[in-house]
Amino acid sequence: MVDSSAVLGVLSVYVAGVVIPGPNFVAVAHKAASATRTEALAVVAGIVLVNLFWASCAILGVGIVFAAFPWLAFAVKVAGAAYLIWFGGRLIFNASAGNPQPNAQAPGGSVRQAFAQGFATNIANPKSVAFFAAVFSSAAPPHESVGTFVAMLGMVFVVASSWYGFVALTLSHARIASAYRRSKAWVDRVCGGLIIALGVRQLIR
Repeated sequence: MVDSSAVLGVLSVYVAGVVIPGPNFVAVAHKAASATRTEALAVVAGIVLVNLFWASCAILGVGIVFAAFPWLAFAVKVAGAAYLIWFGGRLIFNASAGNPQPNAQAPGGSVRQAFAQGFATNIANPKSVAFFAAVFSSAAPPHESVGTFVAMLGMVFVVASSWYGFVALTLSHARIASAYRRSKAWVDRVCGGLIIALGVRQLIR
């Protein structure tokens, strides 16, 4: 039996959490504008997979674990913030004024790397950890049935895939991608700066 009211309650919270821009949004937007559409969607797949993982943990009680072991929550927060700062710094360091072309030589490797990037960005994203451990878990009542659990995960999959997929498809449009390549150095620096700022913000909060 599916508790529709519980699923709708989690849906309202989750939609708000997903559409607010953060490291995941920046990672998808940057990949969509700088690489192929397939690679951008691979980043989305990595992000969605981690969202399903965090949602499962939240429903099963990860918030209780973090409350019982605050040092663990702090360690996750610091590690995630450090990754974001490193990732943003690498974008700025590698920024150049050239016009790179999408990698067509090794599509399998590129797609795997893009998936890994999406996975790593989200698994180390302090915003995701905090959201699922605190907000999402509080919206998901304890001791839900298997049907409700599956319905909640299905909702997470549909919402995350739809939103980030829309961002990937929109920003990978030929005109937008071409505009990015003409201004690559500055766009990369802006994206890198935003990611670093998000990482620093997590450290000082």
